[in-house]
Amino acid sequence: MKTVALYARVSTSEQSCDLQLEDLRRYARQRFATVHEYVDVGVSGAQRHRPSLDALMADARKRRCDVVLVWKFDRFARSVKHLIDSLEEFHALGIDFISYTEGVDTTTPTGQLVFHLLAAVAQFERDLIAERVRAGIAHARAMGKRIGRPRAEIDTARAVALRKAGKSLRGIAKELAVPVSRVRRALAIRNAKQTSPKMFANSPSGMVEP
Repeated sequence: MKTVALYARVSTSEQSCDLQLEDLRRYARQRFATVHEYVDVGVSGAQRHRPSLDALMADARKRRCDVVLVWKFDRFARSVKHLIDSLEEFHALGIDFISYTEGVDTTTPTGQLVFHLLAAVAQFERDLIAERVRAGIAHARAMGKRIGRPRAEIDTARAVALRKAGKSLRGIAKELAVPVSRVRRALAIRNAKQTSPKMFANSPSGMVEP
């Protein structure tokens, strides 16, 4: 006695979900005891957030349905990645997924096979992307390029003046809009530059003592 969540969508308000819902309702009545409907009208499939789809996902996470039934993949997912991520989430929640026109049904062995194949392809794609990123970083480092965000510029003279005025390192960093570590480093370098000439002048040999 399972509960099924139907999802239907059309991209414009001039279109109708009647054809999708007619097929989905007929199919659901033959297999499931309770049916909930989620319908988005005039909502592009490219949109990240859709009112009814968001409501369906929220109810799925609360385990208010056992199966999600859609007319076609592209009515539900905005991309292959979105489809795979959603299927993996449903799998983790113990919720089955059925695409009516494409004959994918994870309650069957064939549907489970399709799900695992899609998941394997998605993982392969993620691994390829990660490998390319690592290769790109290694190449950039080999070419002498700096990886990461550029170092924040700091007005050392102003930092010194603020420090002499009794400002804390955190206060100086906030006023100059730079990280505290950058302020600390700049003041340390400034102090080292001021200290080195004195050490050189006080050395009998004219060199800094070890």
